[in-house]
Amino acid sequence: MSGIEQPTAIEIADGVRKGELSAREVVDDYLGRIDAGNGALNAFVHVDAAGARDQADRVDARVAAGEDPGPFAGVPFGVKDLEHCAGMPTSHGSTVYADRGPVAADSIHVARLRAAGGVPVGKTAAPEFGTLSFTRTLAFGVTTSPWGEGRTPGGSSGGSAAAVAAGLVPVSTASDGGGSTRIPASFAGLVGMKPSHGRIPIEGPSGSQTAVAGLLTTTVAEAARHLDVTAGPDARDRLSLPSTDLNYCNLIETLETAGLRARWSPDLGFGVTDPEVESLCRSAAEELADAAGLAVDEGVVDLGDPVRLWFQAGAADLWLSLEPGMWPQLADEFTPFVRRGLEMTEELAMPRYADTLRLREDLQDHMAALFDEVDVVLCPTTAVAAFADKGPPPSVIAGQELGMGMATPYTMPANLCWNPAVSVPAGLTGDGLPVGLQIVTQRHRDEVPLRLARILEQVRPWPRHAPGAGASS
Repeated sequence: MSGIEQPTAIEIADGVRKGELSAREVVDDYLGRIDAGNGALNAFVHVDAAGARDQADRVDARVAAGEDPGPFAGVPFGVKDLEHCAGMPTSHGSTVYADRGPVAADSIHVARLRAAGGVPVGKTAAPEFGTLSFTRTLAFGVTTSPWGEGRTPGGSSGGSAAAVAAGLVPVSTASDGGGSTRIPASFAGLVGMKPSHGRIPIEGPSGSQTAVAGLLTTTVAEAARHLDVTAGPDARDRLSLPSTDLNYCNLIETLETAGLRARWSPDLGFGVTDPEVESLCRSAAEELADAAGLAVDEGVVDLGDPVRLWFQAGAADLWLSLEPGMWPQLADEFTPFVRRGLEMTEELAMPRYADTLRLREDLQDHMAALFDEVDVVLCPTTAVAAFADKGPPPSVIAGQELGMGMATPYTMPANLCWNPAVSVPAGLTGDGLPVGLQIVTQRHRDEVPLRLARILEQVRPWPRHAPGAGASS
């Protein structure tokens, strides 16, 4: 496979299932790509070549026995280092976990991909406990984007984004608690789907109130196949949704979109967007609306300012990432951002927490009212294109001095309100950096953003990989 256009995950799986490709040969090819390309990117922080080859051999054995290994047969994939993969360590991007041995069991998400024939090859870099929109840790250093020297692939699924955009793996797992799938998708020119909360179950310690599992891909069809494989309830997640009879792979080609009510917003009523980013996203939104037959109105979107609310609401997830005895005993081993977050919330009083819940309910009411008026919201995924890989995010946008988090604020409302949303490539800046368009829809209508993303993909194709990644687009 080396030296020719890289196949999609679907093309690999379908070839393996038909006996036209060997899973072992596919995995060996991608292990070679990782060996050759990871040094410049720092996308993978752990590679399990032996485990990947064993899994690939099992897939090939099933094919030889006349069995169907599944919809991801023989597809090598990275696993974000915030979720468990049997036989590999989970460091959470933190020095306090970095020396742990391999875990015994897969996460629900990884287990479903493995059961579908997927082959996990290693763990991808993430900022400590997934807290940043860029990927830099004390444990593993800085992860760089293949799209531009010194630029970030985003966070917190930055290692996964860099690996997929560079062609080191066809797809890689992600998670999204405030945009951690969609922000890297925007910065790295990929498709990043955040499903409705509960669509893909996640296990404890208690189940996040904002985070969902996902996959970073180069095509919409791969994202749809992923949801077909991983959606469905699990008793370990009390928030998991019931199974449906939907087939997302079919719906991205057949769902009727003409007449859906849509609204464009450059800033969701609370942000400031770089003019070039806004222009690219507006152009993509207009082309999508025309192609899909959307009924675009002239209304405004005003969701207040959810950024501070998101930081407060996500504090519980940060504390649940720690084990007893880590705080404050190991305070000096945490990155400054994590340490500040723990210091600011360790004495959080119940009345203040109740105020946070009230603010979240207010935002949910605003979002519900918005989706009474429209079916789809179109907006930039991020306020800026990819910034420096070492961070921090810019605080000045379009000449205005802004607060923390305002470089990547537009993804947060969908996490707080549990809406499905997808980031799809909208174009390249003058510096050649990708920009993402975000498509947000009503809760439980995951097929709608995927279908609209597919329509945009058809009328406005994007390069599947970064220039020089060893794969043509």
